[in-house]
Amino acid sequence: MPIEEERLARLKQQRSQEAIGLAMKGRWQEAVEVNKSIIELFPDDVDAYNRLGRAYMELGEYAQSRESYRQTVELDPYNAIARKNLRRLRHLKDATSTVVDSEGVEPHHFIEEIGKAGVASIYELGAKEVLARTVAGDKLRLNIDGPNLVAENSWGEYLGKVELRYATRLIRLMVGGNRYTAAVVSVSEDAISIIIREVYQDPSQAGRLSFPPKGLEEVRPYVSDRVLKVEEYEEEEESGYTIVGGEEVEVLPEETGESDNDFESEED
Repeated sequence: MPIEEERLARLKQQRSQEAIGLAMKGRWQEAVEVNKSIIELFPDDVDAYNRLGRAYMELGEYAQSRESYRQTVELDPYNAIARKNLRRLRHLKDATSTVVDSEGVEPHHFIEEIGKAGVASIYELGAKEVLARTVAGDKLRLNIDGPNLVAENSWGEYLGKVELRYATRLIRLMVGGNRYTAAVVSVSEDAISIIIREVYQDPSQAGRLSFPPKGLEEVRPYVSDRVLKVEEYEEEEESGYTIVGGEEVEVLPEETGESDNDFESEED
């Protein structure tokens, strides 16, 4: 490889790692600037356009996000990341408020542990606009509302109710003094799954498991091949990239029945 090409390849790798690092810390405005600088030097860099689209989405600058993903499609018409995020952006209007803060994701949160953590579905989902802003890795709040355990995002927006087979037990334990954290595992247009982890057990609840082994899936690093591990973009399962474990991960939702014609009509 000629010296100049080698220098440019090294520079591209350094800038890309810098952009990923900024996203890991939720420093989205800086991530925008770094990805734009990459595109200036490497105008055909599809990954940089996808990262730029994600950063703009986090900032609530949805018009710029759409344009970034459309640039990806021009370069790579079959890019699943851009196409699915463009569908997601149909539900989002440009923000008029201040920049949204984002927190870094804690990789250990995605490890199931018998008795201490489990994965649950949520139902009676919230508004599509709220769901469209939700990605794997987002931290959640769990609030008791009568017989229901409600999941909200970090801004207090309603996402849905935790399935009853977990909610009833967790509510009793929370009333007894236990504390829990929660994060999104996967999102599609009509389904969300979350992982809930016990972070404090009140002495009065000693010996009571939050997630009894009966019916619990085999313990494993949850989504180890989907969230904690970098894979090729087109193999992932949820929209937008999630920063987990020091790497950038793009995850895509399951197909929802929308055809390529549906996508093409959006762009007309």
